[in-house]
Amino acid sequence: MALGILAASLLAGLVGSLFGLGGGIIIIPALTLVFGLPIKEVIGASLIGVIAASTGAATRYVSEGMVNVRLGMVMEPATTLGSIVGALLAVYLDQHVLAAAFAAILVYASVYMYRGPQSHVDEPDRCVESLSCTFQDPLTGKCVSYKVRNLGRGLLASFGAGNMSGMLGVGGGIVKVPVMNVWMGVPMRAAAATSNFMIGVTALAGAAVLYANGLISPVLAAVVAVGVFAGASLGPRISRRTAGTSLRRAFAVVMLLIAVLMVLQAAGLPVGG
Repeated sequence: MALGILAASLLAGLVGSLFGLGGGIIIIPALTLVFGLPIKEVIGASLIGVIAASTGAATRYVSEGMVNVRLGMVMEPATTLGSIVGALLAVYLDQHVLAAAFAAILVYASVYMYRGPQSHVDEPDRCVESLSCTFQDPLTGKCVSYKVRNLGRGLLASFGAGNMSGMLGVGGGIVKVPVMNVWMGVPMRAAAATSNFMIGVTALAGAAVLYANGLISPVLAAVVAVGVFAGASLGPRISRRTAGTSLRRAFAVVMLLIAVLMVLQAAGLPVGG
């Protein structure tokens, strides 16, 4: 079982670091459905894994200049506040209805990501003002400059992402990454890297609450953290060898798979938190 959990965590860390998800959306259904572990312990271990994923991937992404640190710092408070509100609303709202609604949102977002245009402007050796930024595409070697737009819409979506995270127990990256990419004009690589930079902060707050209530198993959390950290460390290396369009479409497929999990949860199966 330990080897199976380690393998699932490694896969979760790899996928999470590639797409900015954190891996929790894979860890929770894998450990509850496949290994039959208690959902509360799994959620606690998953949050530790998300922190590990953020640490493993974000450090490398930041060193490579892929993360828009200023944008992440602006969006993170809205996500954290949304997560708190979502956790409170979860007490009163039916989780099956929420899962079905979220599945519909994911299907729409995945189609939008797969077919929608990716807007960015290539400008060598030039950073732009405010929240805009420049990074070097590791695949082509070109400098990609982009201007962040629709900040108000992005902050509102970040609040919604945190809200859904608190209500459904899934990571907000599945909403923030397409929002940054499609609405805010952030290239896919930078959006995934910036999401990895943000998710650890939100997970840390939740993990502290669960730890205070004795809901984190040290052994399970340690196994998950090791696997996720290893997978998250590999993600940036694979990302450098993957075209932005391919990464974008792969993310759309991942969201469709997550939508299937949400449908199963809506049907009454213990898929998510």
